[in-house]
Amino acid sequence: MQLAILAGGLGTRLGPLTSHTPKSLVPVLGRPFLEHQIELVRAAGVDRLVLCIGHYGEQIVARFGGGEAHGVEIAYSRETGELLGTGGALRRAAPLLDPAFMMMWGDSYLLLDYAEIWRRFSAQDLPAMMVVFRNRNRRVPSNLAVRDGRVAVYDKWTPDPAKEYIDEGLTCLKKEVLERVPPDRPFAIEEVFRDLAAEGLLAAYETGQPFYEVGSPEGLRELEELLTERGA
Repeated sequence: MQLAILAGGLGTRLGPLTSHTPKSLVPVLGRPFLEHQIELVRAAGVDRLVLCIGHYGEQIVARFGGGEAHGVEIAYSRETGELLGTGGALRRAAPLLDPAFMMMWGDSYLLLDYAEIWRRFSAQDLPAMMVVFRNRNRRVPSNLAVRDGRVAVYDKWTPDPAKEYIDEGLTCLKKEVLERVPPDRPFAIEEVFRDLAAEGLLAAYETGQPFYEVGSPEGLRELEELLTERGA
């Protein structure tokens, strides 16, 4: 299992916490968030990571290096100059990626069975599989619909009360999907997800585990409470 983590964003919702620090290094209970993230996925059997870095990315490289101290192998794909967005960052990382891989948002902390998700994805022929949570607009506005084991509608930009699900933050992809991303310009991978869903090519893996994240002050507080309960 290879996991690409999109860790190049600006993290503007965290205000001064990310004014001179990348979101992945925001302290959570005294340790960088990425350290908690790596420990979580490593315990689930994921030991090969590709970090897509941009904003203050050199700090991440200086802190984590090749990953040896954390029991994982880390490769880096760096954006310089204009940030390329989630899709552009993944396309730039393509030479480092396996023919099939998992991707996760850089601010996500997901209590999932990664090995089972990977097994399920590998057992079917669709080019992508998204982990979804039946949110029913409780935590944040829902943005996708699921029918017959597939994501039927995905629209991150137009939440709809009629939709009941949300993207949990982990998606399995065949690398061929990245050919849908225009090269060397900003582009959102969410646009690819929208198109795959419309074409019936995006499988859904439903989880009952709520998502945790550090993209907002509220999310950061929630995660610290969770980790304190878990003794992390």
